[in-house]
Amino acid sequence: MKSQDFFLALDDLEREKRIKKDVFIEALQTALVIAYKKHTGDAKAVEVKLDPEKYTIDIIAYLEVVEEVTDPDTQISLEDARLIDKKYKIGDKVAEKVVAKDFGRIAAQTAKQVIMQKLREVESELAYSELSQKEGELITCVVRRIDGRNVYVEINKLEALLMPQDQAPSDRFNVGDRIKVFVKKIKIGNHGPQITVSRTVAGFVKRLFEIEVPEIAAGLVTIKAIVREAGYRTKMAVYCEDGSIDPVGACVGNRGMRVNAIVSELGGEKIDIIPWHSDALEFIARALSPAKVNMVEVNDDEHSAKVIVDDNMLSLAIGKDGQNARLAARLTGWKIDVKSYSSYIKGQYGDEKSSSDSTGEAVEEQSELETESIAPSGDQE
Repeated sequence: MKSQDFFLALDDLEREKRIKKDVFIEALQTALVIAYKKHTGDAKAVEVKLDPEKYTIDIIAYLEVVEEVTDPDTQISLEDARLIDKKYKIGDKVAEKVVAKDFGRIAAQTAKQVIMQKLREVESELAYSELSQKEGELITCVVRRIDGRNVYVEINKLEALLMPQDQAPSDRFNVGDRIKVFVKKIKIGNHGPQITVSRTVAGFVKRLFEIEVPEIAAGLVTIKAIVREAGYRTKMAVYCEDGSIDPVGACVGNRGMRVNAIVSELGGEKIDIIPWHSDALEFIARALSPAKVNMVEVNDDEHSAKVIVDDNMLSLAIGKDGQNARLAARLTGWKIDVKSYSSYIKGQYGDEKSSSDSTGEAVEEQSELETESIAPSGDQE
């Protein structure tokens, strides 16, 4: 069969989509064999050969040379084979071109289906190949559909899922919105690449700072640790070896412009930017910002710290529902027990349990919550 237009269309695909036509030809040859057998009901062993140089599609049937024919569809006698070529012997394969009536229309339909399917597969593979390098990166994408609380966004022509637990409490989306997401995980599933994205992981805020703060992008300022409770508060420890650069000031920006841009993206979430310190005592004290700390005692064996603050700083140090102290514990990697100064003094010089100091009791109760910890330099994602 002559099919010049078909092969010219493959040439166009190769130029436009940067996909080798050999990829389509290989898939087509297999599909056309199936289509031919279905069309003819023939059990012959056949092969479809596409020749891009001659613009031809040939169907080749193969018959095995045998002494006695038991299946005419797949066998040929030695006598008949030698009428074609005297060199044939038992076990050889005799190839002959097959002319299939009305197969041209079937071939055209099959070719169209195979090309469209293969095009989708190859484009998906190319998109995945490009996107696989972006795991752990921040990407701007478009909301394509919303199904209940699940939000589906498009990244490089691929669909990614933003699940409810990966959405901040203040997040509200509409179809067509352009939003920033953190590429959390990419894996190949039965139906192609499966991509999950997030706006709640600490890595999301870290990437925002890397974009917004040139000193971080240039490597002058380092984010040593970052923890987050999405929608409420982020704590981030930063450091710079160059004493002439204030790492906290670089992140905050002139009149707070840099940090405010990030706070706006996060829907008003509070961000504590803390100067990192190699000394555990100092770092723990700083991590409880915005509260001011009077004293820190550490127990290296238990990797725990007792922090003493003025009575009027106690609620600020602990935070609502223990959030500030909990994040400080995760940021530093130390278990933190916060006590008021009056409670600490009574514990040193009097019977703390007999005290009616409700503030102190609140601290003791709260201290039981401060047990969660992570590696200081680890991104919580």
